[in-house]
Amino acid sequence: MRKILVVGAGQSGLQLALGLQAKGYEITLMSNRTADEIRTGRIMSTQVMFDTALQHERDLGLNFWERQAPRIEGLGVSVAAPDGPPGSAGGTPTRPIDWLGRLKGYAQSVDQRVKMAGWLDVFVQRGGQLVIHGASVADLDYFSRTYDLVLVAAGKGELVSMFGRDAARSPYDAPQRALAVSYVHGLEPRPEHPETEAVRCNLVPGVGELFVMPALTTSGRADILFWEGLPGGPLDVFRGVNDPAEHLALTLELMEKFTPWEYERAKKAELTDAGGTLAGRYTPVVRNPIGRLPGGGVVLGVADVVVANDPITGQGSNSASKCAASYLSSILMHGDKPFDEAWMKATFDKFWFTTGKPVTQWTNAMLGVPPEHVLNLIGAAGQLQPVADRFANGFDNPADFDAYFYDPQDAADYVAEVASSVGAASPE
Repeated sequence: MRKILVVGAGQSGLQLALGLQAKGYEITLMSNRTADEIRTGRIMSTQVMFDTALQHERDLGLNFWERQAPRIEGLGVSVAAPDGPPGSAGGTPTRPIDWLGRLKGYAQSVDQRVKMAGWLDVFVQRGGQLVIHGASVADLDYFSRTYDLVLVAAGKGELVSMFGRDAARSPYDAPQRALAVSYVHGLEPRPEHPETEAVRCNLVPGVGELFVMPALTTSGRADILFWEGLPGGPLDVFRGVNDPAEHLALTLELMEKFTPWEYERAKKAELTDAGGTLAGRYTPVVRNPIGRLPGGGVVLGVADVVVANDPITGQGSNSASKCAASYLSSILMHGDKPFDEAWMKATFDKFWFTTGKPVTQWTNAMLGVPPEHVLNLIGAAGQLQPVADRFANGFDNPADFDAYFYDPQDAADYVAEVASSVGAASPE
């Protein structure tokens, strides 16, 4: 029986550990926290998982919360006009662009405190060996001699230093957004579609973005309020705010100023719990997938250890799930052969070209100032439902953006084609 060590108990590490365990591998999982510590701790992410990633969980029988979590059937985009319409009182922001795209398969968001704690319990119940320990490079140097393969799925701390930055694939050397998250109860539905659960993406040019996401948390149905602010801008004000109530008050104050249509439904919002806030920033980066240990051994990086994108496109947990599924397939197909460097590179390359590269390209594009053709495309989605639907489903399959999103002529041709097919004039 092949022995594999998985370091890190997040989406990718646990999904891989449980998937390998189910196939008869002897798995040791290292986590720096127990299931109870995770369950009662602070929120860790803003995860919304789309249909493909959810299917990977279903395939492994790990979709334990599918019936309880809200079914997200749409993804909406609102773009603020910062100065409001001519003659508007006080320059209140309005929405010249506002639409809802329909998803082919529903998305869901389960608080990672719920999911990771639950999966960790299942791993142990099924006979897995769990080690509660914050692993160091020295630990892995020792363990690499006793395991057939070491997978590093802990995306922060000392272990990441083993994986060198891939400069050719990493255009940024500083954080591109300041992040602030609140989990709340009491949010009212969007009046435009009160019966449809949807992720709402609110773009405020020159300021940042507000994302609103239905979710399941430790106390039931909730919503996630997530600000992404340009560093140094008016949203970059959460550093040093440690009181959860103050964090939420600041979130709502910014909503009232920049996205009043979202603030209107958030007036009664209350934090789900004292651990329901999160703030920070990190630099998007792609790293080399193979980590080298002092004793000469090698380990393979997983998910955001090697491909860490800004959450502006909501791809973190999706990429982690897809990476775990891809690696699982590569491990199973490899049989009893050694997990050497050539295999590690091929395994990462398979994930990179199918998932990592399209996600990174799209995310980096969304972090920049949108070119005119992208603004036109987003505007056209408000008049042509097929464009809105295709954009929304790109969150599930970012590779589709390559066909119409990046090149101005491709975008114009696509909009004209859709307009012609539905008998409408092509939007200017």
